[in-house]
Amino acid sequence: MPARVKAVHRQIQAEETKDRIAAEARRLFSSGGYGSTSIEAIAGAAGVAVRTIYAAFGTKREILSRICENWLRDAGARERAEAVLADPDPESRLVGTAAWLTRLYAVGLDVAVIFDAATDESPETRDLLRAKLAGRDQVLDAMTATLGEVVASVPEARAVLKALATPGVYRSLVVEAGWSTDDFTAWVVGVLRRPTGSGT
Repeated sequence: MPARVKAVHRQIQAEETKDRIAAEARRLFSSGGYGSTSIEAIAGAAGVAVRTIYAAFGTKREILSRICENWLRDAGARERAEAVLADPDPESRLVGTAAWLTRLYAVGLDVAVIFDAATDESPETRDLLRAKLAGRDQVLDAMTATLGEVVASVPEARAVLKALATPGVYRSLVVEAGWSTDDFTAWVVGVLRRPTGSGT
C-alpha cells in the first residue's frame, strides 16, 4: 500500500475512533452528567485506552466540542441554514427558520441539555460553551434578519426565537407534552409572526 494511501487510511481510522469516543461520551454525559463522568469511564465504554483519549482530544472539554460538531453535522445545521437564507420566499424562510430550530433539538436535545449542565464547570469549558452558543445565535440572527416581510418586528422576532431556543421549551412541549415536531415548528412560526403583547 502506498504511503499516501496508508496516511489517508490512518486518518480515517483516527476520525472514526474520535467519533466512537464522542458517541460513548455523549451517552455517559447524558446519563451521569458531564462533571461526574471520568475519562476512564469514557475509555472503558469506547473500548480504548485512556492514553488514546488523551492523544485524540487532550481534555474532556474537547470531547464535548466534538460532540457538538457531530450534532450539528447530523442535524445538517449548516446546510439547512444556507438553504433557508437562499430561499427567495419569505413565508418559506419563516417556516424554514422554525424547522431549523426544531431539527436541532429533534437530533440533539440531549446534547443541549449536556451543554446546559456543563456551564458550572471550569472557565475554559464555559468559554467553549459561550462560543458554541454565540455561533448558534449568529445563525438565528441571520435567518430572522430576512423575515421583515412576515413578522411584526425583526428585533422582537430575534429575541423571541432566542427565548424559544432554550432546550427546556422543546423538552416541555415535545418530550413531556407529546407534541410532534411538526406541531412544534408550526407553533414557533405562529409565535414569531404574532406581535409581542397581542395575546394568544
